[in-house]
Amino acid sequence: MSERGPETRIDPTRILVVDDDDAVRDVLGVLLREEGYQPVMADGAEAALARARAEEFPLVISDMKMPGKDGVWLLGQLREFRPDTSVIMLTAFGDTEAAVECLRRGATDYLLKPPKVTDLIRSIERALARRRLDLARQRYRQGLEKRVRDRTAELQQALADLETTYSTTLWALVAALDAREHEVSNHSQRVVRYSLAVARRMGLPERELPGIGRGALLHDIGKIGIPDAILLKPAKLTDEEWTEMRRHPQIGFDILRAIPFLGPPAEVVLSHQERFDGRGYPRGLAGEAIPLGARIFAIADTYDAMTSDRPYRRRTTPEAARAEILRCSGTQFDPRCADAFLAIPLVELDELARPTPEHPI
Repeated sequence: MSERGPETRIDPTRILVVDDDDAVRDVLGVLLREEGYQPVMADGAEAALARARAEEFPLVISDMKMPGKDGVWLLGQLREFRPDTSVIMLTAFGDTEAAVECLRRGATDYLLKPPKVTDLIRSIERALARRRLDLARQRYRQGLEKRVRDRTAELQQALADLETTYSTTLWALVAALDAREHEVSNHSQRVVRYSLAVARRMGLPERELPGIGRGALLHDIGKIGIPDAILLKPAKLTDEEWTEMRRHPQIGFDILRAIPFLGPPAEVVLSHQERFDGRGYPRGLAGEAIPLGARIFAIADTYDAMTSDRPYRRRTTPEAARAEILRCSGTQFDPRCADAFLAIPLVELDELARPTPEHPI
């Protein structure tokens, strides 16, 4: 005799049978047990719902017409609280229209009472097979959604790391430029902070701030292409030297425009020497033809220049610098940007001027 290993025990499928007629429940119970199912009886819709709330049934077989709450009511409750439960409705002859409506509301099938044994068993098998397929699809969808969420989180982290690397690189580049030009300490950080403060005061969307901040940070990157003899000349520049110096916005723009994420900053770099009255360079733009980021930066740069010591002059007071910006509002500066800057309290400007660790923008 061959040896047989221990058989895996499979619990019979539990089916909730709902009918107010004791005889019907008894007959269905006998049929289901003979087919290997485990019937659980309820004599009404409300009792059935209480059982369904307490435990999960893969399938409910319910009479449609019952005293009090009927099978249609029970179907609606099950769809809300147990959406994975299949429901077969039993209906008397002449109620097929109502039974079809139950199908529209989510019932798996309906059978005329008394159901034929073969029809009942086939209906149960179809309902349980459909439920297994629906659950498998649901598990697959949930697994797919989880994988998408995980991959999206990984991608977002990778993008955040890349952006941090970009920003760190930009700050290092600007620090090197400041050192080359013997620029005052923390100039780049200050003009970025001033520019962002004005942009926020004007109510610009947060998504636009990085472009303005990076434009302010990189405004003088074009000076890479200016010879040291001109850039660092201690004396007054000649007309020819001024012509060469005024090329730096275009040089900076040409450097940045090929880098996709630096498109908006490149526009600020190209236009940061324009004036609101059209007397700036390199294109002589006026008014709102000048990119807003460049109009904002012009005020931030002027304020920082006036309140910082330079080799050729001492700094002025914040009050005097603000008075000069007010005086030049409408000529050198956009009045809207000037008003936003002048609305920033001096104590806040003082806070923005203090050296801080570099922050990515």
